[in-house]
Amino acid sequence: MQPKISVIIPVYNVEKFLKRCLESIADQTLSDIEIICVNDGSIDGSLRILEEFSAEDSRVTVLHQENRGVSAARNSALAIARGEYVGFVDGDDWIELNFFEELYAAAKKYNADIACCRIVRKYPSSKSRIKLEIEEEQFYSAVTDKYRITESPRKCYVFNKIYRRSEINLHRLRFREGRTFEDVSFSIRALYFLKTLVTVPTTTYYYWVNHNSITRNETDRRRQDKLAARRDFIKFSRKNYIECDDRWYVRKKIIYKLCGIPVMKIYEWKTMKKYYLFSVIPVFEKKITL
Repeated sequence: MQPKISVIIPVYNVEKFLKRCLESIADQTLSDIEIICVNDGSIDGSLRILEEFSAEDSRVTVLHQENRGVSAARNSALAIARGEYVGFVDGDDWIELNFFEELYAAAKKYNADIACCRIVRKYPSSKSRIKLEIEEEQFYSAVTDKYRITESPRKCYVFNKIYRRSEINLHRLRFREGRTFEDVSFSIRALYFLKTLVTVPTTTYYYWVNHNSITRNETDRRRQDKLAARRDFIKFSRKNYIECDDRWYVRKKIIYKLCGIPVMKIYEWKTMKKYYLFSVIPVFEKKITL
C-alpha cells in the first residue's frame, strides 16, 4: 500500500537532537507515513539512534552513505520514496504532532500540489521567534501568489511543506549537490512547476538554531554558494517572467568598515542606489539614470 506521506530526514552528527526529532515524527496523529532516514556519514551516536528506532518502528528505513551533504541525502531518499506526498524534516528540528495530518488534509481538501505551514525558530535560551507566519487557510494557483505567501526566494524553505511526489518526479526536481543554500534551487522550481498551493495555519515546524551547524558558520565557500543561489534565482525568474522581491535583484553591494565594524552599506539595483548606516539604518537613496 502507498503511504500518504514519505518523510525524509537527512542525518549528520545530530546525536543530541535526533531523538526529539524522530519522536515527533513517529508519534504523528497521521500514522500512514514512511520515514526515510539517511545517515550521511555521521561519526557520533546518530547511527545507533537510527538503528534503535528502525528496530522499534517498521515504518522507518535507514539508508547509509559517506558524507556527501544534505542535498545528496535528500536525493537518495527521494529515489526510493513511495508516498503520495513527500515532506522534509532536518535531524535537529521537530514538528507538532498534528503536522502531517493537517498538511495532508488541506492538500486533499483543495487537491493541492503543495501544503505549507508556519515556521518557528527555537533557541537554546528557550527564546522563540516566528520565522514564517501563516494566518489563514488559503488556496493559491498564481505563481506570484505562491512566491509571495511563502516569502520566496528570501525564505526558500522546504521543510515546512509537503509536495505531491508524482509532480516532483514529473518535473525531475532534485537538490543540487555539493553546495549550501540547496533549498533555493529546489524551492523556486517547485513553487513554479507544481501548480497549486494551500496554506495551513493550524500546525508548526520548529527550526532549532544549532550554532554548530554548517549553515550557521559563514565561510568563503558559503558566501560563494549564496551568490550562486541568487544568480540561479535571477536567471530562472527572468526566463519564466516571475515578479519577486526586488532585493534579490541587487547588482552590487559595497560595505565600508571602520576597525572591522561595518559603518556603511550601499546596495545598487538597476535603477536605484540605497545607503544604510551600520548596515541596517536607511539614510539615503537615489535613482540611477540609465
